[in-house]
Amino acid sequence: MTPPSPPRLPAGVLWDMDGTLVDTEPYWIECEYTLVESYGGAWSDDLAHAQVGNDLIETGRALVEHGGVPLDPTEIVEQLLDGVVERVRARLPWLPGARELLEELHELRVPCALVTMSWRRFAESVVDSLPPGRFAALVTGDEVERPKPFPDPYLVAARLLGTEPTACVAIEDSPKGVASAVAAGVPTLAVQHFVPVTPGPGITVVDTLVGWSAADLAGLIS
Repeated sequence: MTPPSPPRLPAGVLWDMDGTLVDTEPYWIECEYTLVESYGGAWSDDLAHAQVGNDLIETGRALVEHGGVPLDPTEIVEQLLDGVVERVRARLPWLPGARELLEELHELRVPCALVTMSWRRFAESVVDSLPPGRFAALVTGDEVERPKPFPDPYLVAARLLGTEPTACVAIEDSPKGVASAVAAGVPTLAVQHFVPVTPGPGITVVDTLVGWSAADLAGLIS
């Protein structure tokens, strides 16, 4: 009897973090409100949701321009990071289906990279909360020349994994993140969270990762 063929697998899976792997967006929004209001300014959910997927310095500038925070954007980012890291260390808020998929990929030895526009010290606080070896590479917003929606973060991630971008799958939740992955040539699974994502070539839109398997991800690769 011929043994069954092993399942087709992606060469790598490139995970966005916020709103995809873990639901830290409420932490960011809470910290944005707290910082803006501490200086007597006003913030809104619309302004907060507009920051999803942004480079953090852009968010810092938005808090200056729209929230009236009288600080340098870099200082704003550091204060936001302090608050969010503290909350993550207290409780890591997994999104439905993400942990199960990450564990299956680990068991099947499919390498994963975390590709986030958050800064390294925040991303490391998330990775350090996981069992060892779940992520083989980490690409962060403070270490890439051009952030999402440019293709650079996903090109760097694929290179760090030693794979071709077209042989990987990206898991994203924001329009800017999806645009970045698609521009890099990475087939993309867009998990709609705070912001709607439009389907298109190379973009599969879903509402949750529940029920998704490594073989399902491989099916997104041409």
